[in-house]
Amino acid sequence: MHSVVALTLLATSAIAFPSNGYSTGHGSSKLNIQVGDRPYYLINNMDDGPLKTKLQSCSEGPFKPSDFVVSHRGASLQFPEHTTEGLAAARRQGAGILECDVAFTKDKKLVCRHAQCDLHTTTNILNTTLASKCTTPFQPAANGQPAKAKCCTSDITQAEFKTLCAKMDGFNPNGTTVASYMDGTPYFRTDLYATCGTLMTLNEYISIVDSYGLKFTPELKTPEIPMPYDGYTQTQYAQDMIDAFKKAKIDPERVYAQSFLPDDIFYWIKHEPEFGKQAVYLDSRVDTPAGYANATASIPDLAKKGVKIMAPAFFALTKVDPVTKKVVPSEYAIAVKKAGMDIITWSFERSGWLNRGGDYYYQYVKDVINNDGDMYTVLDVLAQQVKIRGMFADWPASVTYYANCFGL
Repeated sequence: MHSVVALTLLATSAIAFPSNGYSTGHGSSKLNIQVGDRPYYLINNMDDGPLKTKLQSCSEGPFKPSDFVVSHRGASLQFPEHTTEGLAAARRQGAGILECDVAFTKDKKLVCRHAQCDLHTTTNILNTTLASKCTTPFQPAANGQPAKAKCCTSDITQAEFKTLCAKMDGFNPNGTTVASYMDGTPYFRTDLYATCGTLMTLNEYISIVDSYGLKFTPELKTPEIPMPYDGYTQTQYAQDMIDAFKKAKIDPERVYAQSFLPDDIFYWIKHEPEFGKQAVYLDSRVDTPAGYANATASIPDLAKKGVKIMAPAFFALTKVDPVTKKVVPSEYAIAVKKAGMDIITWSFERSGWLNRGGDYYYQYVKDVINNDGDMYTVLDVLAQQVKIRGMFADWPASVTYYANCFGL
């Protein structure tokens, strides 16, 4: 714990890099952006061709922050998500926009957590006295039934939330003890930096990212409990998130508010237009064939209603051309660009190994995917042909390398 904290303090206390002209007020020097070994591994793994040659030509940088690079939950490939340590890593890796998924606590305070009810898989709550407050206390695997638990931010106060340690998101469904249940980090991630990740409130996240001089993308998480909650309405929740930025005197141009609920987007467009014009509609309708078709057909109407930025998972933006067998833009991607809207998409580096065709994020192009280097093949189509505005990444350095190589 002490070594991780020390490294984080060094990273956050170093003089901030004033990205995009936003002064941090700390006087300033250069922050050296570091991409590490991962991009080079991916490039070496690519099939020979013009893209590989181009990427190899950029091997020595220099590298700088890019708004094309959006950190997904911090640097969650290796750091516990939504922690100060993860933010520091994402900043060092060149992300120009940093994310906080916003959930509310029992006392209606806003905190950073990927889901309202994920504390049992992303923190050590089950190993603390707060476990008794969980919606569903831990139940071990038995008689062919998997272990289960459900712990929500709304089960505890903000002060209690801040006593927890973050861990890598994961669980072991065969766990018969709390310790074995919590030991479920996916094979392609690591617990090396998960000794006790520092959780954040929304206000702390705003303060940290502002000190970096970078941009924000807060996501209003869809509640997992009935709303209103103890009189707390969805619209008040949406307003409270925006109010936190207004109170901190953050320029709306630095904020990309997100939601999977279209009503949240429409609310911001109507009631907070300066923030609403950059609101990001996270589109999960594409997850089924029928939903994909309906989502594609709805694009012109959404544009008329003032939605400026669409954000589906990136599988929905590409397909394989049946003749050339090349990855090309999808019908959805073409419809969004035809409507004059921008695209931000998610999430790079979330799939593990691709030597078996990938997973959810590569489902429409799996027949032409056979190695990790194909991540850059798909990213290149998204950047150069779909012309996405930004890519969320669990390991921002991989996208930072590409963005710098192509001047994004």
